[in-house]
Amino acid sequence: MMHSWRQALWALLLLVSVAQAQFNFFEHMFRGDQQQEQASGPQDAASDSSRYQKNWNGVSCSKYTCPGTLACVHFPHHCPCPHPDVEEKIELGEGSAVCVSKGGYKAGEAARKIELARKGLL
Repeated sequence: MMHSWRQALWALLLLVSVAQAQFNFFEHMFRGDQQQEQASGPQDAASDSSRYQKNWNGVSCSKYTCPGTLACVHFPHHCPCPHPDVEEKIELGEGSAVCVSKGGYKAGEAARKIELARKGLL
């Protein structure tokens, strides 16, 4: 009788440990996803312009404040591009300029395409 009682106890302990391991697995699996989402990086910025407005109001410039970069320049067409590594500034004349994605592998490719478009050839 003592032998069957021990077997029953071992069976019960084995069943409890298997159930515990199973719950730990699922809990870790689901909680791990949440922790990875939280640790994956900063959250998206809000869709309003409050952060931009705060920075805009903090700029001190007696000339012209560039809306894209908040740089202080003498004239609007002197504004730098916000992403100079991937953008080219193209002066259109009459004191205006645009920033466009760098085009192709040759220097000046974006300016060439804009000029072709201005002439209606593109």
